[in-house]
Amino acid sequence: MDKAYSLGLYEKSMPKELSWREKLTAAKEAGFDFVEISIDETDEKLARLDMSQTERAELNSLTAELGMPVRTMCLSGHRKYPLGSSDPETEARSLEIMEKAVKLAEDLGIRIIQLAGYDVYYEESDLETKRRFMKNLKKSVEMAERAGVILGFETMETEFMNTVEKAMKYVTLVDSPYLNVYPDIGNLTNAACTYKNDVLEDLRLGQGHLAAMHLKETVPGVFREVPFGTGHVNFDQAVDTAWNMGVRRYVTEFWYVGSPEWKKDLIETRERFAGLLDSQRPAADA
Repeated sequence: MDKAYSLGLYEKSMPKELSWREKLTAAKEAGFDFVEISIDETDEKLARLDMSQTERAELNSLTAELGMPVRTMCLSGHRKYPLGSSDPETEARSLEIMEKAVKLAEDLGIRIIQLAGYDVYYEESDLETKRRFMKNLKKSVEMAERAGVILGFETMETEFMNTVEKAMKYVTLVDSPYLNVYPDIGNLTNAACTYKNDVLEDLRLGQGHLAAMHLKETVPGVFREVPFGTGHVNFDQAVDTAWNMGVRRYVTEFWYVGSPEWKKDLIETRERFAGLLDSQRPAADA
């Protein structure tokens, strides 16, 4: 019987020097179902938005050959070029990035683009940056609607959108089936710790609007490169809650930090979370 879920691997969990063939092969050998491509704020990753049609076709052929698709995109490039920027050139670049990202997703068969929940990052947030963010968010959603690609807000580490409740404000205001929430349970756990809130209660506020979930470890105040099992995220409760809300697509988010045993890390991570997700199946079938 087919699995009831799909478990993906964050691209940055592997050495960046690897070719796509090497990355996809490593993900396949570790037992993952798909890879999440990174389009971050570096020139190297942003250049992917300008891949030629030949390069796109070659990547599609490669994923078909290896049986390892690219099915989600982490679009964090908006950190440097945010939708709410007060600089007209940066604002224009943010929409150009969005348009190209949607087109790339359409061409590669990517189902979900994880959208960074920032109005601005390197400048001060105010009423005008929030208004511009809303205006350009609506334009972004229209692009996604035409392509049939889901946009899902990542819950971030900043005040603007560090909870599902805050993300749902914009989901409600835009009111499109193509704008949802793609929460990061590690970031949510840190926010719940800061606000003295119940992280599972916050998660439930996204009922009917959670497109997928990032499985990431954190400790209070630290949002990256925390090894699984050394932080304070209760993955059992988070997955159980998300599963009962209908979430069936998950991505393990962690980073390659130079370990020579990084392939072993992939396998152990896949086994850890596959075991957790497999345990949900009987409840779903009951």
